[in-house]
Amino acid sequence: MKHDDTCNSSKLKHVLFELKEHLPFTVFSAIMAMIVVGGLMAIAFTLKEDIIQRRSQNLFHIFHPVHILLSATATSAMFWRHEKRVIKVAIIGFLGSILTCGISDVIIPFCSGTILNNNLQFHLCILDHPHMILPFVTIGIFVGIIATERVEKTTFYSHSGHVFVSSMASILYLIAFGLVDWVNHVGSVFIIIIFAVIIPCCTSDIIFPLLFTKKSVSCRIRD
Repeated sequence: MKHDDTCNSSKLKHVLFELKEHLPFTVFSAIMAMIVVGGLMAIAFTLKEDIIQRRSQNLFHIFHPVHILLSATATSAMFWRHEKRVIKVAIIGFLGSILTCGISDVIIPFCSGTILNNNLQFHLCILDHPHMILPFVTIGIFVGIIATERVEKTTFYSHSGHVFVSSMASILYLIAFGLVDWVNHVGSVFIIIIFAVIIPCCTSDIIFPLLFTKKSVSCRIRD
């Protein structure tokens, strides 16, 4: 029992350490995404709402798959650092990216956005366009395994890009599927994005893969 408590304590300390190390990337990337989308909206200010929505949908269908790729890379890399089992890392990478990216880019923006606009549409790419998503998650898992062996601090780099792209995808979802006038609700949108990005992304990149590493591996992690 004492050994198990020590293992759990070591894992918890490492999770907290990883969260602290990734926090600056998270904050910076989220702010940059807000600025970029604001700039894009300023450029498209004179366009009709239906055109803005169509273009936002096209952009969302770029950022969401890329978000999944980066999430799969970060999740797989984090797990592979501590436990090198191909089948297990493939499952963790797939579930960690598909579930959390769906929550981040779709579920939280949709549920929160309906408070601001009850006509918001629900759209989940993994169900509607699986052919668009599966290649990205597959390549992401492969890159996560390979890059960990060759690039120092792979999870930091992938997490930074992951959070930025996630912020973009979450805002674009709101615009693409009903909340075109998001600037008028910028305070509420900012809160939505913080919840939509930080919690799922940190869970996917850090907490989720570490929860499934072997206890023996976790016990050897240095604080």
